[in-house]
Amino acid sequence: MRFVLACLLLTAACCWTPLGAATAPDPTPAQIDEIVAKFAAKETEFAKARGNYTYRQHAKVQELDPGGNPQGKWEEVADIVFTPEGKRTEHVVRAPVTTLQNILLTPEDLQDLRDVQPFVLVTSELPNYNIQYLGREKLDEVSCYSFSVKPKKLVKGKRYFEGEVWVDDQDLQIVKSYGRGVGVQKRNSDDQYPKFETYREQIDGKYWFPTYTIANDTLNFKAGPQKIRLTVKYEDYKQFKSDTIIKYDTDDVKKNEPPYKKPEDH
Repeated sequence: MRFVLACLLLTAACCWTPLGAATAPDPTPAQIDEIVAKFAAKETEFAKARGNYTYRQHAKVQELDPGGNPQGKWEEVADIVFTPEGKRTEHVVRAPVTTLQNILLTPEDLQDLRDVQPFVLVTSELPNYNIQYLGREKLDEVSCYSFSVKPKKLVKGKRYFEGEVWVDDQDLQIVKSYGRGVGVQKRNSDDQYPKFETYREQIDGKYWFPTYTIANDTLNFKAGPQKIRLTVKYEDYKQFKSDTIIKYDTDDVKKNEPPYKKPEDH
């Protein structure tokens, strides 16, 4: 996101306090490598499975005054569906005219919304990240491994997740992520990206699906600080049944992006 007077965006997330540490011993370095490989393989399975589900995504970004009261707002409700030919596409159900005054969504924000905030760490992406084991924790009653995840190198045009993930130590799937989207910054830009928390739930009894993302943060633009709140709800997951090969229609997605233009740098 970019501040309109100078440039501002979305960020930070709610602080979370673990309910208690798991009592099982920490794995050895060799076991950690095996755990990472196994949970990335499970995440790869999940990514393929989620690609066969329709769902509704309700995203909202709000500007907040210094007291935390909502002011301007951007909102979009979209259904991720399939055409009769089996193409996966995004259909915008509702997109009111934005009332944001101090910030502006950029293409990078929209990319984070679709790809980074519902973060999935698949096997093919492992070489792009440094992954460090942090310990064991419990999320509610779920015993988890905690890992720090940071990109090794930023490649122009690509967005990455940087933060922490919690992996169920039984299902070996991510159940929560906390961090921000990162990428190569344009020279002299003042784009800011919020920290967020994404929670997952078991939808089909097998895989953990993203169901809620939240960010409450103050973005420190050159023109001054701006409080924002971001919420994303992923609802009504339904499995798509078809023998047709599924293709993701990226052209349709681009057509449905809000017609925002970046303000000129000041």
